[in-house]
Amino acid sequence: MSYIMIVLVKVVQLVSTLLTMYMWVVIISALLSWVNPDPYNPIVRFLRNATEPVFYRIRRWMPFVMLGGFDLSPIVVIAAVQIASALLDRLVIDMAMSARMMGALSSILVG
Repeated sequence: MSYIMIVLVKVVQLVSTLLTMYMWVVIISALLSWVNPDPYNPIVRFLRNATEPVFYRIRRWMPFVMLGGFDLSPIVVIAAVQIASALLDRLVIDMAMSARMMGALSSILVG
């Protein structure tokens, strides 16, 4: 595998890991919304600042996610993150397989 391919695979894996971490931030933020924590707590402020802009956009684009006082925008964000992560994982597999095929093909042609 070429060095560029290795770097690309690692970058895609890093993005996938960051998406997974963001999914957990969304889950924790949604769980905290049930207990109404201290809004001046730095952790709570970080979670709100990290998730509320995304939730706001989801609520604006899809007004039906507010059902009878229940905000389902975290579920939409989690589903989107899961889909994006699965697509990135598939991209890594395809990139690795094509790199191996290219390596095998070049060894056949050279040898």
